[in-house]
Amino acid sequence: MIAQLINAGKEYLVGDQKITALQPSNFELNEGQLTLIIGPSGSGKTTLLSLLGCVIYPSAGDLYVDGQHVNQLNAKELARLRLNSIGFVFQQFNLLAPLNAADNVGMPLKMQGVAGSEIKKRVANALELVGMSDRRKNLPRQMSGGQQQRIAIARALVTDPKIILCDEPTASLDKDSLTIVMEELRNLAMHGKAVAVVTHDPRLRTYADRAVEVKNGFVTELDLKSEQLA
Repeated sequence: MIAQLINAGKEYLVGDQKITALQPSNFELNEGQLTLIIGPSGSGKTTLLSLLGCVIYPSAGDLYVDGQHVNQLNAKELARLRLNSIGFVFQQFNLLAPLNAADNVGMPLKMQGVAGSEIKKRVANALELVGMSDRRKNLPRQMSGGQQQRIAIARALVTDPKIILCDEPTASLDKDSLTIVMEELRNLAMHGKAVAVVTHDPRLRTYADRAVEVKNGFVTELDLKSEQLA
């Protein structure tokens, strides 16, 4: 177990109205597993992902990530935890347009203050892992959506984080690109990473070790095997 919510929930105050984005929930994210987080729009699944990613604090309950009690961390400590322990993969890739693939992948290492020679070596390794070494000099606009997403995965794993969090990573991809990206994520889980994927796409269930549904702010564990058989 690398992350844990204990009766943790999230509320927002909008004017004089209190909005519950996530009900108090218990949830564990485990290393060596690919976990799907599914549910309709507005259900709370992105809030759950944001808590796991240490982007927000819980309004109630306790959150632990990589052995740290997130509730007790200040903003600087929280940013350090994100940078060192968590890799993010987004639907829109979020690559920097003026930078080539290698420079995009190396950006988190520059933020960590890693030496240039080490950055070059680790970027090369990350690109090789996702089969994109031949695109290292390409700008984002010179690559397909599937290729950009694989560069985004390389950027997420270049710091060797324990957690990879993905927000609709296949929504913009065709069938072939989806297969390649999900096999990459599945491979990362098989090599010990904790991978969580927020999705609406039922095709992703075949790649998952487990799945939870978030509905009306409530988190429910799904019996993935019986659903797949059905």
